[in-house]
Amino acid sequence: MPILDYQDNEALGRVRAVDTANVTVAVEDVTRLRKLQVNRLAALQSSRPGQHLIGIIQRITRSASSGGARADRAVVAEGVDDDDPDDEINVVRIALIGTLIDRIGLKENVFVRTLETVPEIDANCFALEGLRLTAFMRVVANIAGDGQRLSLGHYTLDEAAGAYLNGNRFFQRHAIIVGSTGSGKSWTTARVLEQVAELPNANAVMLDIHGEYAPLNGDGFQHLRIAGPADLDSGATLDQGVLFLPYWLLGYEALTSMFVDRSDQNAPNQAMVMSRAILNAKRIYLEADGKSDVLANFTIDSPVPFDLETVLGELNELNEQMVPGARAGAEKQGEFNGKLSRLIQRLESKQSDRRLGFLFQGVAETMQYDWLERLVVRLMAGRKDQPAQRGGVKVIDFSEVPSDVLPLMVSLVARLIFSVQQWTPIERRHPISIVCDEAHLYIPERSGASGAGDISVAIFERIAKEGRKYGLGLVVVSQRPSEVNRTVLSQCNNLMAMRLTNGDDQAVVRRLLPDSLGGFGELLPVLDTGEALVVGDASLLPARIRMSPPNQPPNSGTIDFWDRWALDTAVGGHDAAVESWRKQRVQTPQ
Repeated sequence: MPILDYQDNEALGRVRAVDTANVTVAVEDVTRLRKLQVNRLAALQSSRPGQHLIGIIQRITRSASSGGARADRAVVAEGVDDDDPDDEINVVRIALIGTLIDRIGLKENVFVRTLETVPEIDANCFALEGLRLTAFMRVVANIAGDGQRLSLGHYTLDEAAGAYLNGNRFFQRHAIIVGSTGSGKSWTTARVLEQVAELPNANAVMLDIHGEYAPLNGDGFQHLRIAGPADLDSGATLDQGVLFLPYWLLGYEALTSMFVDRSDQNAPNQAMVMSRAILNAKRIYLEADGKSDVLANFTIDSPVPFDLETVLGELNELNEQMVPGARAGAEKQGEFNGKLSRLIQRLESKQSDRRLGFLFQGVAETMQYDWLERLVVRLMAGRKDQPAQRGGVKVIDFSEVPSDVLPLMVSLVARLIFSVQQWTPIERRHPISIVCDEAHLYIPERSGASGAGDISVAIFERIAKEGRKYGLGLVVVSQRPSEVNRTVLSQCNNLMAMRLTNGDDQAVVRRLLPDSLGGFGELLPVLDTGEALVVGDASLLPARIRMSPPNQPPNSGTIDFWDRWALDTAVGGHDAAVESWRKQRVQTPQ
């Protein structure tokens, strides 16, 4: 039976003005007006029988029409035209968000996010509260279907009703999770990942910048980490979960940004000569390996191994080259003589830097032609295609990657995933999601970004705009949405906003909200820890939700300073910290 079985005498007021998705309601009963709250729900009579329009209360106004010009302007602004100048004008503004239909076929009480009609003038408006609110929230919770549910927690409006998202739409349409430090952002991300990991053929990559998601364990997870200095002599391999990202995976733009100083007057010549040397080195590798089919079509961006020493040898030769002069027997400096010294010096310096060992000092297996296929399987294969059916959620720890090359390395992984998805036949394409923790560090706004930042932004912009076609989704996680590239944010059609205290961050989130829900943005600074505003294609109801904690909290919990200082016990560990600093490796407690 219908859950909204209102009688006319229960109406809190009547519609006095309609403007697209916004409705103005005049309320005569002051007692009922006092019970209303902003951001609560209301139901309005539809022009079609068996339907109610559902809206969110955005503003409640009470003014006296006899109060002069100020009151007159307020009444006109709200669309109310009262004949009695001495009456008080009580106005409620409501933003319509969907329609509750009593019956569609065999289904009863169906909520849809469409507005096929708008209320008629003088249509009744009812408060959605009590048992009716509970029944409505249950409709919203159950509508997604068991197979698509992504559980978040409970609606703040009614704690008895579970809050769910449509899992398909959440990952198809990209999503953003934002919140200030301590707001519960990492917990929310961990909860989403835990549910993904439970799926039998899950496929997601978590870019863990600080190693805080290490506690997420279980059959659905596998942990990988970018090799650190201590791994260079240990013989660590891909099978042990240690990732080397060899230099030959970098595209031309990335190689140029790393080795060529843009401020050098010889930068164009250096870039041109380096690209020619790399092409020659790749050609030598392919010829030695008998890859004639690849030789015919490869480019400088093709992921083909090459010997860096071969490149250095050619650059040194050109840098010292002498050519015949105009007079017989005389010599003169070659075209590039002395102009490549800084390029060679930068390349040799990077090559010997142990912090960059994952790029230039990888184990021998990284130079094998078939190593890339094994890397791709480890990174991108769903759980059913993983050797020994390892976890489908791959958590990659970037904590030992130097900050100056972090954008390049993160975008290298993203570019690899995008390229493989792009070249995979449609019938063999398994959807995959990239979860970008601390996204502001490597998807920054272009203004003031470094060369590496520009490259990283370009890759993620392309994924945001084109990834859906290839079964690639993005989940952007950041505590500073104002510092994240706006093009990427604009492509995220699902928003989970935790507490934000910075005005710039709040402004960015408000711009992402639909015009009819602009008032939601006022809640951002007052949300409790673990509360979020959830809006988007995956959410049937734009709502304030209290998130349930994950089963395995990440290493991001706020330390209780005062309580820890009050403990009368020694902590120590400073000697181990100093050694870890020297060794460039965090020591795991025994």
